[in-house]
Amino acid sequence: MHTVLISAPYIIPIIDRFQHVFEEHLLKLIIADVHERLSEEQVLAYAGQFDGTLCGDDRYTARVLEACAPRLKVISKWGTGIDSIDQQAARRLGIKVRRTSNAFTLPVADTVLGYILAFARQHPWMDRDMKAGKWEKIPGRSLSECTLGVVGIGNIGKAVIRLGRAFGMQILGNDIIEIDPDFVLDNGVGMTSLDDLLRRSDFVSLNCDLNPTSYRLINAPSMRLMKPTAVIINTSRGTIIDEQALIEALQSGTISGAALDVFEEEPLPLESPLRQMETVMLAPHNANSSPAAWERVHWNTIRNLLDGLGITPSF
Repeated sequence: MHTVLISAPYIIPIIDRFQHVFEEHLLKLIIADVHERLSEEQVLAYAGQFDGTLCGDDRYTARVLEACAPRLKVISKWGTGIDSIDQQAARRLGIKVRRTSNAFTLPVADTVLGYILAFARQHPWMDRDMKAGKWEKIPGRSLSECTLGVVGIGNIGKAVIRLGRAFGMQILGNDIIEIDPDFVLDNGVGMTSLDDLLRRSDFVSLNCDLNPTSYRLINAPSMRLMKPTAVIINTSRGTIIDEQALIEALQSGTISGAALDVFEEEPLPLESPLRQMETVMLAPHNANSSPAAWERVHWNTIRNLLDGLGITPSF
């Protein structure tokens, strides 16, 4: 019998739905007390007790992995991003790391486009004014008049580009790796440097992975390159933006707005100035919202867990 630590917030509330699968494959469960993610110290409290884990964005640092080895055989991440796991340490210790690639591409791309439309057409602000008794025609823009800059052209970045192109936007792209020339040509993407993209874009969508090259990629100097009318959209990872620098750029009018689904600290602290800014749209790390996509990820994460434990799934 194997013991499994379950700490993925999306699956814990419905864990009873999968109880028959765990029983059939002789898995004993430890259900973690978790809200958003487990910290390093919280994972360490379970060290040595489990053979596999079905986790969220828990902090599997080298220190944690060393404490969990040699018993821990597999980390099955619910979702796509595995930046919270020290992959080099996992390889060194022989711990398998599994995820669901391309899990939430379309919901996240839809979220980005929704933010772009909201800012361009000013719907949230007109709605607010109307409900406050005002009749004021706030100027908007057609997306065909706007330039979209996409930073990070993986699966989600490509989907964002396709949506932007369908609305007639001019598209700029930036990535540290070479992007398929056919995709670039077919979608009219102007590949350029990050600085040039920031200077020319009306909307900047961050869709890159979090790694040493992207940590605080968007900072005070880079935001000073942007148009004062520009809006930045982050549905990737919070620490890709220097959050304090973003707050200062918004307060000073260096840029005009932001749409943020992710933050340096999650949940976003109640005292964060971002919560009080009228030109900022906020969401609780929920760009992946899609019950159909969640269902696929539930089952694939369990399948990855079983496979990593050397168990052939019965489904």
